[in-house]
Amino acid sequence: MALVKTSEEIDKMRRGGLLLSRALQAAIAEVRPGIGIWELDMVAERVIRDGGGTPSFKGYRVFPDDIPFPSTVCISVNAEVVHGPGNRRMTLREGDIIGLDIGCWFEGLCTDMAVTVPVGRVSDKVVKLMGVTKESLLAGVAAARPGAFVKDIGRAVQDVIQPHRYGIVRALAGHGVGHAVHEEPQVPNFADPRSPRVALKEGMCLAIEPMISMGGDERVTTADDGWTVVMRDGSLAAHFEVTIVLTAAGNEIVTPLPV
Repeated sequence: MALVKTSEEIDKMRRGGLLLSRALQAAIAEVRPGIGIWELDMVAERVIRDGGGTPSFKGYRVFPDDIPFPSTVCISVNAEVVHGPGNRRMTLREGDIIGLDIGCWFEGLCTDMAVTVPVGRVSDKVVKLMGVTKESLLAGVAAARPGAFVKDIGRAVQDVIQPHRYGIVRALAGHGVGHAVHEEPQVPNFADPRSPRVALKEGMCLAIEPMISMGGDERVTTADDGWTVVMRDGSLAAHFEVTIVLTAAGNEIVTPLPV
């Protein structure tokens, strides 16, 4: 699969990205204490399918023998970082935070995005965690331009996070996207000296997605369901993601973050 997409492919990703953003916004609009996360999943899937897309996570397998992912949205609550199945019979409570990670196929191309939002009222500390995570995402996006390197994205994310002493989840990373849900290159959220020296080129499509822990720890574990990634120390986690296309002028976000 080509790391650099054609202008026709990028146009399809733009349209698919707008559809994906609408689906995510529809799910966010329903977030409130007392709602079941499976209801949010149903809302998002309906918008994607009504718009001519197909959920890219539902049925996804890392390896052919794996259990397929069971929902349209990865819904992760509190200390869950990512990959929480959205079909679980889990009801949201006042003060929770919820990560919504969603992807879709549209005319043969794939886009990916995520946000973390509060359920009702949360503390100022939690608001700050979410705000800094989003800020680090935007810093990573700003660093992504032709002539730069993948490691520059990770350094930009890390530079925002470090002063706050949050933990950066290093076991997970952003990635290329478009022809598949996950493509090369991997995009770490820190300055990893072991990372290959991958140059960024016009037409490359990347999903940048910092995952941050309030507790300062980076260690994660996987729950018994085989999917949900959880902070080992039980601290709250936040996750934001957009899909970008590298352009001659820098980059373009093709999955606009909901307002």
